Amino acid sequence: MYQYNEADRRFLQQRCRQFRDQTNQFLAGNLPAEEFQQLRLRNGLYIQRLAPMLRIAIPYGEISAQQLRALAAITRDFDKGYAHFTTRQNIQLNWPKLEAMPDLLDRLADADMHAIQTSGSCIRNITSDQFAGVAIDEIADPRPWAELLRQWSTLHPEFNWLPRKFKIAITGAASDRAAIAVHDIGLRLQSDDAGLYFQVWVGGGLGRTPLIGVCINSRLEPKHLITYLTAILRVYNQFGRRDNKYKARIKILVKAMGQRAFEAAVNNAWLALKDGPETIDEDSIAQFSAHFSRPNYLPLTDQNAPSEIIATDQPFERWRAQNVLPHQQPGYAAVHISLKRTGVAPGDVSDRDLEALADLAERYSFGEARVTHEQNIVLADVEQSKLPELFMALGRHNLDRANRGLATDMICCPGGDYCSLANAKSIPVAAAIEETFHDAEAEHDLGPLSINISGCMNACGHHHVGNIGILGVDKKGEEFYQLSIGGEPGEDARIGRILGPSVARAEIHWVVQRLTQCYQAHRSAEETFNQTLDRIGIEVFKSAAYEGLTS
Repeated sequence: MYQYNEADRRFLQQRCRQFRDQTNQFLAGNLPAEEFQQLRLRNGLYIQRLAPMLRIAIPYGEISAQQLRALAAITRDFDKGYAHFTTRQNIQLNWPKLEAMPDLLDRLADADMHAIQTSGSCIRNITSDQFAGVAIDEIADPRPWAELLRQWSTLHPEFNWLPRKFKIAITGAASDRAAIAVHDIGLRLQSDDAGLYFQVWVGGGLGRTPLIGVCINSRLEPKHLITYLTAILRVYNQFGRRDNKYKARIKILVKAMGQRAFEAAVNNAWLALKDGPETIDEDSIAQFSAHFSRPNYLPLTDQNAPSEIIATDQPFERWRAQNVLPHQQPGYAAVHISLKRTGVAPGDVSDRDLEALADLAERYSFGEARVTHEQNIVLADVEQSKLPELFMALGRHNLDRANRGLATDMICCPGGDYCSLANAKSIPVAAAIEETFHDAEAEHDLGPLSINISGCMNACGHHHVGNIGILGVDKKGEEFYQLSIGGEPGEDARIGRILGPSVARAEIHWVVQRLTQCYQAHRSAEETFNQTLDRIGIEVFKSAAYEGLTS
């Protein structure tokens, strides 16, 4: 995990002092709201439906036990004792007071954390694979490169006022768990006989106009990463739309110019940068890589859980099969901890949850945890022999649900309960759907299925790339929901197809149930939901979904 030095800490302290002064000026009436807006956004502060919301960065998803404890204390002292993990490896507070924000940011800085550039028309939090460094299909660890990009992009003077927000994701594995195809820039580390290289994808994104990115460089030498990304951003800065925020994202520019023309423009801009001062030398990446050296693993071999009683217990075996993943190091495993629990909004954690996760990370995973894109937590380095013990500890905190990748592992934005942009609520819809899958055995028989829910077109719940996507819409002041099916964020990324007319909130969980029943009735062998959809066609699902609806 990257360790802050004194220069990093001085920078955070200076940033906190600046924002304290700006906030005091605004509260005193000496700074107009429209000017303060851009200042607060670049410090992660939104004004939501009921209160301010603060978005805190967790770069590439890595967080220490100490930082989890600091967040727990902050939620108690500045909020209502809980927080919300997002789909971009951030955590949000929904009830902080504006006048207390400078003190809150000071507390974050004390824990080597911040909210810089988690909002605004700038480069946002750099995200990556939550299993980076331990995944068995990994080609190269993307975290050193993610940290390099984080430092390069933070307060970059040229890219602090882009046409719109800008998101970068990076993966180094054979399976894409960072959803690079739906980011403004997606980076993929690859390797051949000549060494490491990057594939560079541009122009992906969700929201009002969902698009899958295109590959504009299939073999970029790592030393050129910064200069090439600078060229991309210069083209975007120069030609991106600024007159219409709905057409300002780079995906619109790439689509308007066409892939070849955009690629040519980038290469032309790159001519003045290639091999220049920002070329990355081997010593620099070695320094970044040193922060992500392997923990002090014990010399173990792959082994079964030692307790015969627990190892044959059905709940444990189900959890181990569903939530425990293989590891590069013999004798270790990566453990997925579900934050999708009955009666709790997806991704929400209490102060006690955060403290429990901190304790578990210290006891079982070298004091570190990971935040996933699905609003869950991973302990990346757990001894296999300690899995039964960990399972029992998770159970004491209601964190032992064995539903990774299943129907109840829903992605859900805060929606109309909090967000001022939302057309409809998301959390009650997730709760209603969750109730229909109360039978764990039936849910496991159904198999992998992603259900993603967004309260508006901004798509914070990534509904476009859910196998079943749910979008809240407003119909004459009433909440309705539009469904799409067939989305996929990873290897074979694609946007879901709209199923038909929107339906009322009271009926949405029944529609989802009918869709899953249709899938079960028609699937063959080990077919996924999308494979069945592709084989039998959308009309079969549409007929099943809308039969008997009153709305």
